[in-house]
Amino acid sequence: MAEILALDSLFAQLILALGAALILGNGLAWWKHSHGERDAAGRFRRGRVIFLITVGILLTIWGLASVLTG
Repeated sequence: MAEILALDSLFAQLILALGAALILGNGLAWWKHSHGERDAAGRFRRGRVIFLITVGILLTIWGLASVLTG
């Protein structure tokens, strides 16, 4: 059943997509803040953005390694 649905490959692709989304979303928030735009709440948490980008990089590396090796 797992071979038919390719769950191993799907899990690796989901990890890769989640990591890329974290990098792109938080990178966009950081870019908008640096250009003077504000969100609805009007606050920017640099520490949280850096943490989430770092987590996104780790997930992307893990997902990419899993996709390429498996």
